[in-house]
Amino acid sequence: MKLKRIAAMLLAGVMTVGLCSCSSSNGASSDASEAASGSSSDTAEGGDWAYIANKGTFIAGITLFEPMNYYDENGELTGFETEFTKAVCEKLGVEAKFQEIEWEQKELELNSKNIDAIWNGLTVTEDRKENMAFSTPYVRNKQVVVIKADNAEKYKDIKSMAGATCAAESGSAGQTAIELSDVLSQNEFIASSAQKDVLLEVKAGTVEIGVIDYVMAKASVGEGTDYSDLMIVDSVELQPEEYAIGLRKGDTETLEKINAAIDELVADGTLKKIAEKYDLADVYAFN
Repeated sequence: MKLKRIAAMLLAGVMTVGLCSCSSSNGASSDASEAASGSSSDTAEGGDWAYIANKGTFIAGITLFEPMNYYDENGELTGFETEFTKAVCEKLGVEAKFQEIEWEQKELELNSKNIDAIWNGLTVTEDRKENMAFSTPYVRNKQVVVIKADNAEKYKDIKSMAGATCAAESGSAGQTAIELSDVLSQNEFIASSAQKDVLLEVKAGTVEIGVIDYVMAKASVGEGTDYSDLMIVDSVELQPEEYAIGLRKGDTETLEKINAAIDELVADGTLKKIAEKYDLADVYAFN
């Protein structure tokens, strides 16, 4: 009997400890959930600018292409967008950081807060306005056709390009330009992961026509470049466009701060000097 009473007491003790443990665990879980919820709520209430200012960094999502963002001979990231981003961030009092992204995933990267802005030759479109906020446009760009110089007589105008294999960066304004062209939209299309890959396709002869940004084309093809055997077809201009910084939808405070910083950089001539440094004076939006 004594042994039975001892066993019963031990069992009761184990059950009590188990109940206390469950209660403690549930309480901790509840507290953690409440803390996470509170943190999320605080972030939402503070908005994007509070989030950015608190971490002290501003992450620009980029791809690599000259003259916007690229590595120089010393392995340092440079370019018009690189210097522009740093100049704006200096005005905002945060450190500029750069994150290379897959261009096709740019909106996902932005909305998941892996980056704070898409800042890399981003074309303003009505479709994109539905999913993000845009800064003041700073570059007036266009899409152009790049071909081998040997094909200059073959491809003189858009009609002569019927049936030619085309390439553009996947999800880019170049792909949109092809899709909107009555002629090019009927051709075989190859999607590339980056604009630099479009140039490689044309150079290799995998495709006959590449459609890329004018600002990249003028810096990348022709005499004195790695693509000296390629050329821009000057007689063919596809859709005109504007570059702007893409921010999360509804992020009005950050947008206002960035636009104010741009205004200051335009007023003191800093942005124009950066544009001239990278041979972008002809597309600078504030002339």
